[in-house]
Amino acid sequence: MLSFLPGFILMVFSVSMVILNTALVSLLIGVMALLKLLVPVAAIRHVLTRGCNYVMYGWLCGNALMLRLVNRVEWEVHDSTNLNRHGWHMVICNHQSWADIVLIGDIFRNRLPVPKFFLKQDLLYVPFVGLACWGLDMPFMRRYTRQQLLKNPALRGKDVTTAREACAKFRTIPTTVINFVEGSRFTPAKREETKSPYQHLLTPKPAGLAMAINVLGEQFEKIVNVTLAYPDNEARPFHDMLTGRLTRIQVWIEEIPVTEVQRGDYMKDKPFKRGFQQWLSGVWEKKDQLLNER
Repeated sequence: MLSFLPGFILMVFSVSMVILNTALVSLLIGVMALLKLLVPVAAIRHVLTRGCNYVMYGWLCGNALMLRLVNRVEWEVHDSTNLNRHGWHMVICNHQSWADIVLIGDIFRNRLPVPKFFLKQDLLYVPFVGLACWGLDMPFMRRYTRQQLLKNPALRGKDVTTAREACAKFRTIPTTVINFVEGSRFTPAKREETKSPYQHLLTPKPAGLAMAINVLGEQFEKIVNVTLAYPDNEARPFHDMLTGRLTRIQVWIEEIPVTEVQRGDYMKDKPFKRGFQQWLSGVWEKKDQLLNER
């Protein structure tokens, strides 16, 4: 609608819109989060959690509006799913850009419960945003380097424990848990640095995903496997989205039933751990093939 305007004007407009939307939503959720912290009554906390989810839905709608106002996008969606908005779902997705969050929110905002993301620990300390994400019970994951784990073995598995504790809070309200399983945005440099076996993807990190499924495995109706691509904007999709230059989005969505292959004790059951890693590697191989053939 506004894509005819110069890019720098669209950048100012879209960034302002995102900041205002995020600030307002963070403030509202932050207030409810503080009330949740101060009021030790389960029923009231439950109502406040639902309130936080409604405000989060408003944030998704605001981002979708920005995307459509600023860009003239051609969507290519391959979707074989039949989703239940009132159920529990695990969404796994490749991670190309910050734009992924906007797109996933847009695609599923009226088809699935309000999403909860696995977030990096650093976001907890971002003013307003960190408190809002905490109020939404989003899991904050801290990735430890190999050197840190060797120096302090007690840290091993701590992020998985965090995922388990966070996902346990989702039992009472239908929830969509979104996990960018690679743990970081894809770049060719990261692929080379991590020696990823895939051409368009980083190697997936299975532990947090396995733990979340183990905690809520019986409640998760299905795993929703999403593959995203920006065929005309691979270099800077988020920047291009903000400046009205995002032109084409490709999305593949499929359902994967939750079975004994995905449900088990990843930390203690070594045969299950090997099987889960093989299953997830197979999913990522298929993603890589889709991205290679598009």
